[in-house]
Amino acid sequence: QVQVVESGGGLVQFGGSLRLSCTASKSISSMYAKGWYRQAPGKEREFLGEIRGRGPIINDPVKGRVTVSADYSQNTLYLQMTNVTFEDTAVYYCNLETFGGRDYWGQGTQVTVSS
Repeated sequence: QVQVVESGGGLVQFGGSLRLSCTASKSISSMYAKGWYRQAPGKEREFLGEIRGRGPIINDPVKGRVTVSADYSQNTLYLQMTNVTFEDTAVYYCNLETFGGRDYWGQGTQVTVSS
């Protein structure tokens, strides 16, 4: 079992930036993929970006605003987002996927963009 905990959510000013952290109870360096997702009320869960073997992959709708990075010594995955809008208000989730296709999810952290 792998425990995943997101942190760093809260109120963010329109046009500002946010930085979220995801800590795991086991090594994330050996994971097949380490990624971030979000889900807004009434909408489906949306893929944001992930780190795989050859580096980070960012989904087109947020490319240029989102950076995914990792500190493997701390088993921590990061999400940075700039120039946030009201559409970025959502619960943000961290996902770790093993090479065997097993997924581990955090409970999510709420991000609310204010005017």
